[in-house]
Amino acid sequence: MANPRLRFAPSPTGYLHVGGARTALYNWLYARGRGGTLILRIEDTDADRSKPELTAAILEGLEWLGLDWDEGPYYQSQRLGLYRARAAELEQQGSAYPCFCPPELLREKRERAEAERRPWKYDRTCRQLSVDERARRRGEGRPSALRFRVPESGQTTFNDLVFGRVELANTEIEDFVLLRSDGQPTYHLSVVTDDLDLRVTHVVRGADHLPNTPKQVLMYRALGAPEPVFAHLPLILGPDKQRLSKRHGATAVEAYRRQGILPEALINFLALLGWTPRGGREIISLEEMIAQFDLAAVSKSNAVFDPEKLAWMNSEYLRRMPLEKLLPRVQAELEAAGLWNPVLTAAEKKRLEDSIRLLQTRARSLNDFSGSGRAFFSDDFSYSSEAREKFWKEPQLAEWLTELSRRLMDIHPFGLEQTERCLRGLAEEKGIRAGVLINAARVALTGQAVAPGLFELMITLGQQRVARRLEKAATDLRQAITGPLNEVKGTP
Repeated sequence: MANPRLRFAPSPTGYLHVGGARTALYNWLYARGRGGTLILRIEDTDADRSKPELTAAILEGLEWLGLDWDEGPYYQSQRLGLYRARAAELEQQGSAYPCFCPPELLREKRERAEAERRPWKYDRTCRQLSVDERARRRGEGRPSALRFRVPESGQTTFNDLVFGRVELANTEIEDFVLLRSDGQPTYHLSVVTDDLDLRVTHVVRGADHLPNTPKQVLMYRALGAPEPVFAHLPLILGPDKQRLSKRHGATAVEAYRRQGILPEALINFLALLGWTPRGGREIISLEEMIAQFDLAAVSKSNAVFDPEKLAWMNSEYLRRMPLEKLLPRVQAELEAAGLWNPVLTAAEKKRLEDSIRLLQTRARSLNDFSGSGRAFFSDDFSYSSEAREKFWKEPQLAEWLTELSRRLMDIHPFGLEQTERCLRGLAEEKGIRAGVLINAARVALTGQAVAPGLFELMITLGQQRVARRLEKAATDLRQAITGPLNEVKGTP
């Protein structure tokens, strides 16, 4: 279909869920790959649960992911008159009828059916009321909902791009509510009305909406309107193969943003939750996704959200990212952590860039730059107690670190070969393995047991800072001789 029109229609009753983000992405990819239009619609008719701040968060999440839209956002709360007019049209043509059954009566019937362990659907009590009887009850001021008149026989079928032919006997579909007794539209009425009004050609949404679709198909046919192409996306499950929820950890896009996940990595990861690009590649550019994506290629099998795979993919994006793109993101992370120096000399700027280059080969998230990489950007860092206990056990270590600090200050030039020769020479003189000094010095310089290569680390930090930190560690070791090895925080 040329120039398709698709929509993403989140409900602002929660933050942008990763499942919703994938739905938005698939709509976006299909529209961008076929010269189509993406419409953003905010389904905020639930006045009790919809919140403006959640709408703002959803919009911000989409913008952070880079998923722009061409029309909207349209707000359903501003279109209530349109839904009521559509409901009146359906009633006038005989496709809908008023239901005067009190809510407490319906509740009682439902509870009785549940107690008897039999399925319940509306028994169509009000369906056969005469025109005069309806008018009489309305004249008495009785509250009424408006129900759709489902055919009493036959089947409703439609073709889904993902699940194929879907068929449901009309006897399985109850006469569903279009307008509640307070005049508020239901999901079925508002979504069909909007999709018709906005000329939506493709409805792409989660498979949890699949049971709703026969009802909406019946509405399209009752209105004599063309049905959109439907594509229902497989569910996203947690590693335990249960539906993804908060018990699996973060589920909101904003949470992954706070964890230091790059939007490019999250987009790539979400794209593969139900779709496989040609060649089975896992790292794929956005341009390639747009060129290759096809709704017909989406799997109907449920997808598994693997946090470890997302972390790996994020590390790959970090490792491959050019410094000019990575630098402003690291800056934002360091600013948030209070580690950014806005006034840098040329030498400090070079050291900053060298630090980022060194860290990006090991970082799994942006948070690592201010977390495990804190010592690259500040002298105010802590020694990990686990690292101290593992690598600061030798009784003479304070003496060796002091000597290493002194010797490193005498090196000219302060380069990779010279620093390594200095450390290994000292280890040989003391009759110890070089690894003892390497591991101890790494903890002294970064507070961590694992860090980039020691000698690259030394060059990046600079000669004087390295010497100061080694001497500071030696002092801490001497002070700790008479007490337990607790985590020590200081300014080397």
